[in-house]
Amino acid sequence: MGLVKRITRARPVQEALGGIVAGYLKLVQRTNRFVMEPADAYDRIGPLMPVIAAMWHGQHFMIHFAKRPGDRAASLVSRSGDGEFNAIALRHLGIRAIRGSGARGRDIRKKGGVAAMRAMMRALGDGEMVVMTADIPKTSRVCGEGIVTLAQLSGRPIVPVAVVTSRRIDFASWDRASIGLPFGRGAMVLGEPIHVPRDADAATLESLRQDVERELDAVHERAYALIGSKDPGARNRNAKPPAALAEGSRA
Repeated sequence: MGLVKRITRARPVQEALGGIVAGYLKLVQRTNRFVMEPADAYDRIGPLMPVIAAMWHGQHFMIHFAKRPGDRAASLVSRSGDGEFNAIALRHLGIRAIRGSGARGRDIRKKGGVAAMRAMMRALGDGEMVVMTADIPKTSRVCGEGIVTLAQLSGRPIVPVAVVTSRRIDFASWDRASIGLPFGRGAMVLGEPIHVPRDADAATLESLRQDVERELDAVHERAYALIGSKDPGARNRNAKPPAALAEGSRA
């Protein structure tokens, strides 16, 4: 396993795999028939750009499908070896990676959180949309403080987003990750923008954090309903996922 890990983290291998994953996701996007809700989402969100696009861990693989071709975007990606692979795939998809992540019970400087926050602030200031997971690793479907803090400091609204497909593989990972398969139906749902006042006190920030959490749950529930399915991660809030891989879903 150690040898396999070293091989897969070699730069040439990661470049090749990142390109393959990006190509596969483009295939999924081209071969699924997507509906968007609300139908005028771009007209409503466009004037607010750049926004902070919020997503849940495990539901992030296809989030870029909701981006308009002309929108510049940057995505927060961890500094781990797996993060490097994700950053390469994002580059092939036309999305710039900002490396770093938040931390729970750790020195945030070691995880690149402070530098990442500054980089996201600069991106928003330069007109780039920022895409980031609202929850933190190993604490799925519970919104952290980071995305609300970014909205407060930048003055940009948070827009919860869900992109799902009827044909997909659902993994029994901690975040109940899903990845789409070609030749199905898809749904993209954008939630109501959430604005965080610069002078918000602690109680207001907590209330808005809960709003982001509820709205993300709502857009995922609605997106899966549009394709006649149920959100595989909805049960994850109070359940510990098994280690095995679940069977792929088909619809």
